[in-house]
Amino acid sequence: MEEGPRNERLRLRFVTRAEAPILRSRYAHEPGGFNDFGQAATEAPAAAEHAIQASRGQLPSGELRDEHSGVLWVEVLGGGGPIGTVEYHRVMYGPNAESAGWMIGIDLRPEGRGQGYGAEAQRLLADWLFQTTSANRVEAQTDIDNLAEARALETAGFTREGVLRGAQFRAGAYHDLVVYSRLRDESEKIERS
Repeated sequence: MEEGPRNERLRLRFVTRAEAPILRSRYAHEPGGFNDFGQAATEAPAAAEHAIQASRGQLPSGELRDEHSGVLWVEVLGGGGPIGTVEYHRVMYGPNAESAGWMIGIDLRPEGRGQGYGAEAQRLLADWLFQTTSANRVEAQTDIDNLAEARALETAGFTREGVLRGAQFRAGAYHDLVVYSRLRDESEKIERS
């Protein structure tokens, strides 16, 4: 298995097929939270389910990833289990390969929040996607009221682009999403600084 991205505090490790039941059980969100879409605890988000389905019998490593998506555990170095997950999936802005980018998402357990892990994990994932693919763009979206995630994305080097009005149906109502992105040349500037 390929070693995942890491820094001095965190490592990202691909979820394996054997861990898929654990992954699914982790998606039991607190009621009313930003990730509560009314799904049963056995349902993972679309990118995770796609990776689970696509990896069955296709990847010798047994990791939940393919050329379109992947799911990684966020682990604090030096002990304890995963504090959450990050995932990515391909998005297209045109028919040619050069128009492909990545959408990322994060889900940290309550004990992993408020310590800067979200910003670090999303920076690590974006950096890894730029290092291992030819994509020019990595993006993320968050609820307009999720100020902690907005700060995490900005700390991770993402730029706020705009608002998608009424884009997400959650908790019985439509919610606005804020779009953030990092571009390859911005990532290179971050590495040099």
